[in-house]
Amino acid sequence: MHVPDGFIDAPTSAVTGVVAAAAVAVSLRGARRELDERTAPLAGLVAAFIFAVQMLNFPVAAGTSGHLLGGALAAILVGPYTGVLCVSVVLLMQGILFADGGLTALGVNITNMAIVTTVAAYAVFRGLVKVLPRSRRSVTVASFVAALLSVPAAALAFTLMYAVGGTTDVSIGKVAGAMVGVHILIGIGEATITALTVGAVVAVRPDLVYGARDLRQRLQLRVGDELVDAPAAEPAVPVAARSPRKVWAVGLVTSLVLAGFVSFYASANPDGLEKVAADHGIDKKTEDHSTADSPLADYGVKDITDARLSGGLAGVIGVGVTVVAGSAVFWAVRRRRTDDVSPSSTSNTAGSSA
Repeated sequence: MHVPDGFIDAPTSAVTGVVAAAAVAVSLRGARRELDERTAPLAGLVAAFIFAVQMLNFPVAAGTSGHLLGGALAAILVGPYTGVLCVSVVLLMQGILFADGGLTALGVNITNMAIVTTVAAYAVFRGLVKVLPRSRRSVTVASFVAALLSVPAAALAFTLMYAVGGTTDVSIGKVAGAMVGVHILIGIGEATITALTVGAVVAVRPDLVYGARDLRQRLQLRVGDELVDAPAAEPAVPVAARSPRKVWAVGLVTSLVLAGFVSFYASANPDGLEKVAADHGIDKKTEDHSTADSPLADYGVKDITDARLSGGLAGVIGVGVTVVAGSAVFWAVRRRRTDDVSPSSTSNTAGSSA
């Protein structure tokens, strides 16, 4: 779904750039409420994991492949606002370092892959967990359905953008049918990866999953004719004292293995957008990428001839850069929240009230 330069005209790209910038600004503010001292470092890891899994193209139809978009996964694990930021960090790293996704199309890509997928997925997820039984299995099932629907939603959003600002004269009806059709298949892979990942984390540390924060239901006792909440039992180990370091370490190692080794066996077929673009003539005016000469362009290290080593090293570098960049962003957001509720600011507020 990475849109290259030349697919969408300049005015439409500029408008989507403004939309993306506004959404990122809103998400920076919203993420302050979602992140705490335990989840802030995990948000950087989520971005790195999405980067790694996006290197694993899987076959979905004859001559077509797909890969994770990640909006649903990020929104459920760390929250919708933080999720938008996670995917945006990944897209920025991919565009600058790996020449994947055009730089003038960055607003288009953030809108499609970060905003639309995250908002659509989280809306579906929250709707489902409200009506399903409150259990870990329900969180996993809701994750599957939300991720499945988020991918064709992004495909439809791209089609609408192309209808407004496409650079070639093609049948929008045929493009819409092809895009949504192939991305429903890709959505099955997205849903499987998302459900497996969310299910694995919920099984060991449900307290770290944003979408499972209401999983524990208070016991109610009947007093007279009314039901009242029973006193909460004190956990043996306070949740806040349980370090997420083990989860972080396992996640980072998994990301490095996926990007550095498993990615070599990914499908080489064009992804859904590339296939549709080639079949329907959308790619006639594709422009060369601004960073095509990057040492890491096309997910390989320049001057290393061994394909396995080149791709694996590029993947490891990508995971490292993404986790550092993402962690820096989320720690800064977390620190800003801490500053906003610092004792000095609280005392100043109290003094003003007096």
